[in-house]
Amino acid sequence: MIDLLLATHSAGKIREIREMAEGRGWRWRGLDEYPDVPEAVEDGRTFAENAMKKALYYFAAAGLPALADDSGLEVDFLHGAPGVDSAYYAGHPRDDAANNRKLVASLGYVPPESRTARFRCVMAFAAAGEILFQTEGSVEGRIVDDPRGGNGFGYDPHFFVPRFGRTMAELEPSAKNAISHRGQALRKMLEHIAAWEARRNR
Repeated sequence: MIDLLLATHSAGKIREIREMAEGRGWRWRGLDEYPDVPEAVEDGRTFAENAMKKALYYFAAAGLPALADDSGLEVDFLHGAPGVDSAYYAGHPRDDAANNRKLVASLGYVPPESRTARFRCVMAFAAAGEILFQTEGSVEGRIVDDPRGGNGFGYDPHFFVPRFGRTMAELEPSAKNAISHRGQALRKMLEHIAAWEARRNR
């Protein structure tokens, strides 16, 4: 069994990734096990830049192969905002409720058909001091004013998925993982990690 580091403090992300990777025979550790490690500086202006910076930083800090992601919401009417600033859209400290209030207020006069948006995720895996793999995923939807559902986190209650007629937060975890931006990126990444582990064990 190998130890892998999930380079995030987000309990929601950790839960989703552990659920999807269950049965692989890997032990996933979270940053909560490394309280003395300062947080990585996320000053990249793309999801890919931030994912790679975090993976390399936490690999060096913890000495474990590290999986990091950077993900967020892109709203077309807002020219791609909040984008890489999704987690702190309403400022510091992070506050999901405040982020959602700001999002809804910024679209207050925008008709439903113009509220198109997507969740985007980029994952990066670092080992031996370099980025070995990078994967991406995205899912299309639109923003609704009233929060619906209690299964998700972040912007999920306001992200309506037309093909299901529900918000992300109204979907069961298995259904969300099947279509989500993070689920898409993670499924690809898990195959890369499995192949990497097989090569190491030869």
